[in-house]
Amino acid sequence: MDSKLTGKTPRHDVDRETMPQVAMVMALCTFMCFAALDTTAKYLVSIGYAAVFVVWCRFLSHAVISFIAFQGWRRADMYRMRNWRLQVVRGLLLPVTTLFNFLALRDLQLAQTVSIFLTTPMIITMLAGPLLGEWAGPRRWAAIMVGFVGVLIVVRPGTEVFSLPIIWSILAAITHSFYSILTRKLAMGESQPSLVFYSSIFAAVLMAPPALAYGHLPGSWLDVALLASLGVFGLTGHALLVKASRLASASKVAPFIYSQLLWMVLLGFFVFGDVPDLWTLVGASIICMSGFYIMNRERRIAGKQRAVDLLG
Repeated sequence: MDSKLTGKTPRHDVDRETMPQVAMVMALCTFMCFAALDTTAKYLVSIGYAAVFVVWCRFLSHAVISFIAFQGWRRADMYRMRNWRLQVVRGLLLPVTTLFNFLALRDLQLAQTVSIFLTTPMIITMLAGPLLGEWAGPRRWAAIMVGFVGVLIVVRPGTEVFSLPIIWSILAAITHSFYSILTRKLAMGESQPSLVFYSSIFAAVLMAPPALAYGHLPGSWLDVALLASLGVFGLTGHALLVKASRLASASKVAPFIYSQLLWMVLLGFFVFGDVPDLWTLVGASIICMSGFYIMNRERRIAGKQRAVDLLG
């Protein structure tokens, strides 16, 4: 029956309308998972667990869960590597990033670490030129410079705020940017199960010797559950992000990375009683606005390029 007569919207039209909203909810849950991961890690390192041990537990549980989730006993594509050198480098960058981040979390507020970490879209934009041939124009470079002004406000060089944990956080943002660049480069030729599994198994193997040397057995079943939950939060967040990206365009999903700042501030307050100072909030706001502009600018450029390709 004609939908105009019934007053009902056809099912395929409903799907088109509802899918972006579903993707937005998934994106919000994605970065809530990542915020929960950092909150749990901060708690564990603050009560005495070595950061390297917490990192190892995070990736060990991630590897086990991904093996079960992807049914590794029957998925040959999970073990296939077309570019094993870049896979290895990518697999090493992720645990290094996580270690830097957990070392920073031991002493910094969640709001401080996430503010610095949110510079990764700017760093990726800078690196995409020489590494991927995707050069930024003058407007995006201006936005990058504005964003780094926000970083300077957060870290405040020359003051007591600027300390070794701040450096760890900056290094985490840099190494994660290289990791993201390699992920983008490998995504065209490697399977999703392969990218997920190898990034976790390489980390679990690499971190095992120092983790066993400096770690100690969990003191309670609660600690065991928290250590295992790190992999759950990580894998769930990545899975939701992939699903959201399939339901909606990247331009709609990407800005939700900044919702992680809200989650981190709330969790920092309720779990640790942390209240970010005014300068951290000002710097974080500048970083977010700069990132939003860069993403919007890249979306417009990509749209124009698609239009040219269609006309050509």
